[in-house]
Parts: sequence; C-alpha cells; structure tokens
Amino acid sequence: MKQGVARFSLLLMILTLAGCGINNIPTYDEQVKSAWGQVQNQYQRRADLIPNLVETVKGYAAQERETLTEVVEARAKATSFQVNENLIDNPERRQQFIEAQEQLSGALSRLMVVVERYPDLKSNQNFLALQSQLEGTENRIAVARRDYIAAVERYNTEIRTFPGRIWHSILYSDMPIRESFMVTSPEAEQAPRVQF
Repeated sequence: MKQGVARFSLLLMILTLAGCGINNIPTYDEQVKSAWGQVQNQYQRRADLIPNLVETVKGYAAQERETLTEVVEARAKATSFQVNENLIDNPERRQQFIEAQEQLSGALSRLMVVVERYPDLKSNQNFLALQSQLEGTENRIAVARRDYIAAVERYNTEIRTFPGRIWHSILYSDMPIRESFMVTSPEAEQAPRVQF
C-alpha cells in the first residue's frame, strides 16, 4: 500500500512539474535556434540568386562594372561567415554577420537603381524571373527576422518571469538571455527596391 502511494505521489509530482513550465525554457531556446536557422537560410537563398542576377545585368550594363563589383564583393563577405550553431551564441560574430548582410542589401539596392537605366534589361525574361525571386526572398527574410524576434521575445520572457525564472536559476542557468535582431545601418532598414 505504501509503495502504491509513493508511486502515485511520484507520478503526481512528475505531472505537476511537467505542467508548470519546467520544459518551456529548453523548448523556447530550440525555437530561437530554429528561427535563427531560417534567417540564415533565407540569407543564403538570396546569396545564391545574386550570381545569376549579376551575370544577367552584366550583359546589358557592362559600363556599370563598379556597382556589379560592389554586389559581388558584398556577397562574398556575407557568405564568408562560418554558419553554425555558435554564430547565435556569439553576439559579436552574429552582429558582424548581420552587418555583412546589411552591406549586401545596400549593394543590391544600388544595383536595382542602375537597372532602371536599361529598358531592355528590365524586359528580359531571365532578369524578370530573377527580380521576382529576389523580391520574394527579401519578403522571406523579413518574415524569418520577425519569427526570430518573436521566438527570442518568448524565450527571454520565459526566463525572466515566474515560474520560468525559478527553473532558469535551478536547472538552466547556463542558458543565456538571447539578443534580438538589430538592424544597425539606416540603409539596411529597408529591403532593396525591386520595382520596375
């Protein structure tokens, strides 16, 4: 009988702990990592589109070599980062990664302004398809950033409020407050203009 009561008490305690948020902190932390992975994924998608875009523009606007070089160099810098789980845990490296992406956004904006001067290019089917993909990717980047910010907010709120604060101090003290996504340059606050 005592053994049955002890088992029941243990089961009740486990259910109580499971229901009071003990697993929320690691769950939310994984959601932050997943959301950051989507941000990186969308940046990579954009980087993959750029060589085709540059080649298409190059055929029409050879005299715009400086702008094309800026785009290629910004892409090289943005893709030079070792993208792994440590990037999210290193605020300095993460900020460098974000700044490189912002520089790439600025270079793409300048490229789109150059394209305005070439009506034949604006009507080229390859260019139109690439422009559409780039526009869609910029929207995906914005959604991925928004989802990351929401995941960070949920995680940080959990470890700063009751009962999460208790669980954080007892079980998860090694899990840090997460930094949200911060745009540092005014130029990067807007996606590249891709209207024609």
